[in-house]
Amino acid sequence: MSAPIIMLHVKMEEIEVKILDVNRAEVKKKLIELGAEKVFDGELSASYFDFPDMSIRKSKGLLRLRTEGEKIILNFKERISDEKVKIRKEHEVEVSSFETTKTILEKLGFPQWLEFKKRRISYKLGTVKIEFDKYLDAYDFIPEFLEIEATNEEDIFKYAKILGFKEEDCSTKGFLAIADFYKKKLS
Repeated sequence: MSAPIIMLHVKMEEIEVKILDVNRAEVKKKLIELGAEKVFDGELSASYFDFPDMSIRKSKGLLRLRTEGEKIILNFKERISDEKVKIRKEHEVEVSSFETTKTILEKLGFPQWLEFKKRRISYKLGTVKIEFDKYLDAYDFIPEFLEIEATNEEDIFKYAKILGFKEEDCSTKGFLAIADFYKKKLS
């Protein structure tokens, strides 16, 4: 008999932007000078699920199962805004088995519609998270980018400026829009 799924319930609001086409060495140097602490360096894998009619996506939600190092997290995101910053309300549970949770989702009528892997290097500077993401495998054509996550819009733009970026450099694009953007650049 396999171990039961362990759930830890967390609710939060995610506020973030992406900055495309960054030079990691330059940004990393600034982060080190500012005293940022590296908190993660590893691979993430993400699988997205929805009803066959894609009604979760149509209602501006996302259902995701993700591994982050040793952690496995089931997450539901609700879109709040994509104006200046990307704001999502998140509902998360940590589970003990990726495969068991994936099977449960599929048995409940949520087929997987997207899957990808990326390498993430995360830094923390106070309450602000600064992350370098590089997609792997089928999406490795997408250049490494930066994500800044904070508890408010002001801190996001403050740290973007400190790191050498302007507000106009900050994007609220999601994965599919970023993939489409770079596919068009390659054409």
